[in-house]
Amino acid sequence: MSKVALVTGGTRGIGAAISTALRDAGYTVAANYAGNDEKANAFKAETGIAVSKFDVSDFDAVSAAIQQIEVDLGPVEILINNAGITRDGTMHKMSAEQWQQVVDTNLGSCFNCSRAVIEGMRSRKWGRIVNIGSINGQAGQYGQVNYAAAKSGIHGFTKALAQENAKLGITVNAIAPGYIDTDMVRAVPEAVLEKIIATIPVGRLGAASEIADSVLFLVNNAFATGTTLSINGGQHMY
Repeated sequence: MSKVALVTGGTRGIGAAISTALRDAGYTVAANYAGNDEKANAFKAETGIAVSKFDVSDFDAVSAAIQQIEVDLGPVEILINNAGITRDGTMHKMSAEQWQQVVDTNLGSCFNCSRAVIEGMRSRKWGRIVNIGSINGQAGQYGQVNYAAAKSGIHGFTKALAQENAKLGITVNAIAPGYIDTDMVRAVPEAVLEKIIATIPVGRLGAASEIADSVLFLVNNAFATGTTLSINGGQHMY
């Protein structure tokens, strides 16, 4: 029986690429989504991957949904915390709601989902958690104090959780993507996008499949833990 992987935000963009790559590697995949039933059902029909609708920022909803996934598919042994939103704006104009929504969805979800699976992983003495951060959590970004803070928090969360579980066969790692060729990035005005690409040494946007390849590397590697892979075309090096 194949191991079960849960990918949050797993039906679109980077998440869809990760879900598909894990399926192709032989894992049983459940892809979470937040609200777009039409696109989620189309993804399910196209890929055969199970989809699960729940709010990753809601602790109780996450717990209930993951319990059901484990009833339907088996214990979640691989968790990819990929779900995220943006509510951009400079801080002097940012509402408390814009701040909290992003922190709860992007960072709070890592706690909510990891908390729901970590005890099972510890009892089985095996698990893989990969958290999707961002170049903007490493370097900051104008107009994104909420997003940058949440994504930066993911990197600290990753290191601490890795230390807590390393002796139990559980690895916890992060990936910090740069600008990836997704619908969200392509929605940026062309002139702005050209300026962004000009700052990337390799001269292009990344592909979602390149992030998915990095996830597979971390899932298959038992010695890498507490690390952050920066997959950004050389845009930010440190």
